[in-house]
Amino acid sequence: MILDELRTPIVLAPMAGGPSTPELAAAVSDAGGLGFLATGYLGADDSFDRVARVRELTDRPFGVNLFAPGTPTPPEQFAPYLDRLGGRYDLGEPRFDDDDWAAKLARLATDPVPVVSFTFGCPDAAEIARLRTAGSEVWVTVTSVPEARAAVEAGADVLIAQGAEAGGHRATFVDRAEDDATDPLSVLALLQLLTAAVDVPIVATGGIVTGAGIAGVLAAGAAAAQLGTAFLRCPEAGTASVHRDALPIATPTMLTRAFSGRRARGLRNQFMLDHPDAPVAYPEIHYATGPLRKIARAEGNADAVNLWAGQTHVLATDAPAAEVVRTLTADTKSALKQALSSRIQDC
Repeated sequence: MILDELRTPIVLAPMAGGPSTPELAAAVSDAGGLGFLATGYLGADDSFDRVARVRELTDRPFGVNLFAPGTPTPPEQFAPYLDRLGGRYDLGEPRFDDDDWAAKLARLATDPVPVVSFTFGCPDAAEIARLRTAGSEVWVTVTSVPEARAAVEAGADVLIAQGAEAGGHRATFVDRAEDDATDPLSVLALLQLLTAAVDVPIVATGGIVTGAGIAGVLAAGAAAAQLGTAFLRCPEAGTASVHRDALPIATPTMLTRAFSGRRARGLRNQFMLDHPDAPVAYPEIHYATGPLRKIARAEGNADAVNLWAGQTHVLATDAPAAEVVRTLTADTKSALKQALSSRIQDC
């Protein structure tokens, strides 16, 4: 099990769409954690060019993340929303694609990496078996006990438990409007439920930016912590300047579908507030809003671009990734030692 080989229980979140780079993944792996490379929104060829670059930079284990494909959204579900946006912004084509799913799986089966993780769903048992036969561990991101049980039944080696605090897209297998009436589970609540329900290692993620946060989920039963926001300001990350500059500001976060058609947590801005009724339509809305987000990034307009971030974003630093890992590791050890030595009284 790769988790048993790590020098520190720190896993890098993939962070598709820009922040994920080979340099960031390699730096985290070299520092003793497990670096991850995102392939979301990339074709198979581009993805494996990046995999090759990670291999040039490190001989340590690393992982690759894939988006599980959904199903096309009927145009009538998103057309009224895009009509409203089209009156103010230049939009792209609201198209569906499967993120080059089959080609990526085929490449991973013939050119395996140590870990393959999945977001937005779970591969079927045959696909998981194919990856495991090739020599990869298979990790699946889940947000509920039913998802966890389905992933374990399909053959997942490890679960990534995504709490409500996490930045970026919710990893739910199916994004449903009716679920908006129910608060998503916090990482600690989800972790406790999953450790009682399934018998595989669990990596906790969501709002974890400090050593104390890592210590907290380890104490609750996690085998490791996955951190994304904590690395967004690192020089190795491909985070856009407007995004990087906004992270230290104490802006509240909120869940929105306004930019992509799938619920995601980011820094609250005017675009989110102006479009609270964005429909469920991913990836169609994601592609439609691509041009306006590109323009906003170029102009440094923080009110018209998705600034994905977890709830504890103000605690992220701009130190190099290896330094972040070293500091977090030391702080985790200190927090665990302090908790065991001074907070628990003899019965």
